[in-house]
Amino acid sequence: MLHQNSVFHELLKRVPWGEFEALVKRHGSDARVRRLPSKSQFIAMLYGQLSGAVSLRDIVTGMESQKARLYHLGAKLPKRSTLSDANALRPSAPFTELLSLMIARSHRGLRRTLCETTYLIDATGLVLDARSFDWARFSPTVCGAKLHVIYDADAGQPVYAAVTAARVNDITAAQRMPIEPGATYVFDLGYYDYAWWAKLDAEGCRIVTRFKSNTPLAVIEELPVPAGGAILSDRIGRLPLRQASAHKNPFRDAVREVRVQLDSGKLLRILSNDLDASAQEIADLYKRRWAIELFFRWVKQTLKIRRFLGTSKNAVRIQIAVALIAFLLLRLAQAAQKTVTSALAFARLVRLNLMQRRCLDRLLDPAPTPPRNHAQLAIQWPIS
Repeated sequence: MLHQNSVFHELLKRVPWGEFEALVKRHGSDARVRRLPSKSQFIAMLYGQLSGAVSLRDIVTGMESQKARLYHLGAKLPKRSTLSDANALRPSAPFTELLSLMIARSHRGLRRTLCETTYLIDATGLVLDARSFDWARFSPTVCGAKLHVIYDADAGQPVYAAVTAARVNDITAAQRMPIEPGATYVFDLGYYDYAWWAKLDAEGCRIVTRFKSNTPLAVIEELPVPAGGAILSDRIGRLPLRQASAHKNPFRDAVREVRVQLDSGKLLRILSNDLDASAQEIADLYKRRWAIELFFRWVKQTLKIRRFLGTSKNAVRIQIAVALIAFLLLRLAQAAQKTVTSALAFARLVRLNLMQRRCLDRLLDPAPTPPRNHAQLAIQWPIS
């Protein structure tokens, strides 16, 4: 009978293990480690994300029930306390750098020409309990972290991710993000900073964001708009000389204001440094922000990133990095098959069949019937 790998094993084939081992060696993660190597730690955490485990004990119990198949994964069965200590004490860098490496590789094959590249920038809050008070205090009674992401809406995947305490401002995190010259960046009011906009503009990037309600525009030209549509006006003008009383505005180029009325009646003032595109194109670009909101919702609900298995900054960073790696593995596996087109349905099927010996492109097929030798079932009576 031909051997068939488990679904989990098939997903793990997409991990660049050579590079991961090099990262572990570079950061000394396995120095003086005897019980649980970093590879087994990573596989255990990835199993937790893909299986929907809500605690370290769930991970250990689930893997123990599949002990016979761990050999083919190249992993050791972890103990709960050992896994907890590994997440708390070992550096998170091998996991976060592996995430960056896998993002770069998977994105390279999905990229289009640069003029078509649209990146969405946003952050989402992650609630932590009081045990994370030492590093994630937001207020006297609230602890939390933030996941900051640059998301490629066309490729359907993040291209950058970082974790900070919740008290870190979105624009502070954005100032550390890499900028790709010539790309389009779409973001909301959390990134309202004229100096950062000027930096993007100097790199030849197109900006699409929102005006604050109290930001005036010195109009220098009115552009025509179709009558009776959702776009109410299209104007070119200049921003105020100062963003605040003590900060001179370094962004002195003319900008575009497109006023759009939503179906709900709400009025949006959309800002862009693109003076040539149509007003409808700018409005459509801002509307694409919804894609990153869906991504955050998918990661939180499907990969259970709303519940953390550790309280230290290191453990939280490891879990978020592994969760995003799980997202990439599911994304790559889904792209390699054509049977299941829904990302959510594919993730659910993987969870249900994670340790079953199934092909990733046949998750909807009935379970194969074990072959039978009918000669063995027949009673061979002697002939007298």
